Amino acid sequence: MAVFAESQDADAGRDLPAGVSPSAGAPPRAVAIDTHAHVFEQGLTLAEGRRYSPGHDATLADYLAQLDAHGMTHGVLVQPSFLGMDNRYLLDALRACPARLRGVVVIDPGIADDALRQMAAAGVMGMRLNLFGQATPPLDTAPWRGLLARVTELGWHVELHVPARRLPDALPHLLAAGCTVVVDHFGRPDPALGVADAGFQYLLRQAGSDRVWVKLSGAYRNWSHEQAATAGREATRQLLDAYTAARLVWGSDWPHTEHRHITYEPTRHWLDRWIPHADTRRIILGDAPSRLFRIDR
Repeated sequence: MAVFAESQDADAGRDLPAGVSPSAGAPPRAVAIDTHAHVFEQGLTLAEGRRYSPGHDATLADYLAQLDAHGMTHGVLVQPSFLGMDNRYLLDALRACPARLRGVVVIDPGIADDALRQMAAAGVMGMRLNLFGQATPPLDTAPWRGLLARVTELGWHVELHVPARRLPDALPHLLAAGCTVVVDHFGRPDPALGVADAGFQYLLRQAGSDRVWVKLSGAYRNWSHEQAATAGREATRQLLDAYTAARLVWGSDWPHTEHRHITYEPTRHWLDRWIPHADTRRIILGDAPSRLFRIDR
């Protein structure tokens, strides 16, 4: 999209945050994209009604070091729920590394068109609906329909994070509005039900729309650490059967908020266990997210 291509040149001379290498914007390897991570620092203004307050920093420099250590060329920063709609820290990170990073923001229907254009210029490719602990908004009403039309016009997707049982409350409205939808964290099936969750089975049936994608991320949010490799593999198998690798992407969910015992390494290795075929993994790590986030290969 032209506005983003122009912004790369404009942002190339910006000062990088402390600890960020000047070469961070020039990935040297074959494309491998982590499509779900968060950056933040203590002292930022936190959202009211948040479910979690971080007690540590997760800086851009820290995240880039994780990407480098695990062979990832690009990353996607997702606005964490505890920062609400104050996307400034995320946008600063995108502007620091325009060639390497993309973003997903949290916004409301009242956002101005100019603000949306500035976000797009910084590398934002989607808006997030994080409905954990929140009621599903009236997506079929005028304010929300207007916002969905505007983000779709920008070429953004809607990232949906909701318990699997509530997917039927939100997904039909997003598809009716013409949105491309990316469903977080395997669709968040009930840990007690796993792939038998009716909401997960509903998600499988939405593959025929050709406008739904699923993130293979946050397995430890659905199953215990010990179960993530095996339960995640079965869920991945069913998602592959329904969606094919072309509409599945992988994310580390770094820095694993609320699950500080998890590290980046096992989340990446789980993907190898879920998908033993290297060619399929290359699609999920490279081809598919490159299309979704418009990253040149």
